[in-house]
Amino acid sequence: MKENLIKDTLQLMKIPGLSGYEDRVRKYLKDEIEALGLSTITDKLGNLRLQIPGNGPCIMIFTHMDQLGLVVRRIDEDGFLWFERLGGVPEKMLPGQPVLVSARSGQDFEGVIGIKSHHATGPNEKYTVNSYKDLYVDLGYGSKDAVKALGINIGSPIVYKPSAEMLATDKICGTSVDDRAGCAVLLELIRHIKNGDNGGDIHIVFTVQEEFNLRGALPAAQQIQPDIALQIDLILASDTPDMKDFGEVKLGDGPALSMFSFHGRGTLNGVIPHPELVKYIEKTADQQGITLQKSAHIGALTDLSYVQLVNEGVVCADLGFPMRYSHSSYEMCDVNDLVGLTQLLVSFVKGFPASFQLNREE
Repeated sequence: MKENLIKDTLQLMKIPGLSGYEDRVRKYLKDEIEALGLSTITDKLGNLRLQIPGNGPCIMIFTHMDQLGLVVRRIDEDGFLWFERLGGVPEKMLPGQPVLVSARSGQDFEGVIGIKSHHATGPNEKYTVNSYKDLYVDLGYGSKDAVKALGINIGSPIVYKPSAEMLATDKICGTSVDDRAGCAVLLELIRHIKNGDNGGDIHIVFTVQEEFNLRGALPAAQQIQPDIALQIDLILASDTPDMKDFGEVKLGDGPALSMFSFHGRGTLNGVIPHPELVKYIEKTADQQGITLQKSAHIGALTDLSYVQLVNEGVVCADLGFPMRYSHSSYEMCDVNDLVGLTQLLVSFVKGFPASFQLNREE
């Protein structure tokens, strides 16, 4: 299990897949799933899903394939790319950032977001954050015509230059740990439950466009019409000096369950998990000897915000793995947390009781 999680996470992190451009990520997952003898469905939006039939309630377990990044807004006459942000890209870390720009042909071109030479920077400039509107990507080509000849144009996707490596003991570091680690966890879950001796009718979904206002999961949920939904994503680690007042989630201390999430801006969405589902997750973790961490915070949200509202409402919970440095180009998680999360999900699925109380009334 551990070896598979390392391999799949590192491989997936190397694949560019901006929101709306997840095709190569989906192909990797589809090939791995079909190699197990299972069939998949890709819907019109690009979500990848499969069903493992069983008796009991309909359970949807899902995670997102896409990553945040940039899109080309304008190409000037000197071949510099001006861009828009897609998703919560921190402006303060963009200057000097190596990036990858994908052409329509599927070929990728490396570039860098320009940064004014330090020797020419005035005292006041050294302590300011430039708006992304003032930044540009330098591909090293000298003209607009040369860039367009590569197949790069308005709307072309840009992501952090992919990196994926192991650091210290069992730490996975690099780009798009959010949420390629989640994809690796669900891929490993499929390997363990594919024979169908599970406590429920299981639907696994790898969603698109989560970073673009949570657009992918809702159409999939409307098709599946689940009774229960588990969303798998990062849980913010609070074990670094700048996050110590944010909570108690630590890297390497096991998977985590979100007890409360609220965006606090924009969509104003969030999730309060179903209490009976929380009890079952806690019981499963305890029976398997898995340490289950808890999180409650404002400032983030997941696909589950919309999925919980399908039909008469869906019994929901957010489960995840602790992660540091979210939305940066060098995120970090601990593979042992991925192992614990996978084991928890396998036990959750295999032992799910047919008598589970879906409604709030006794």
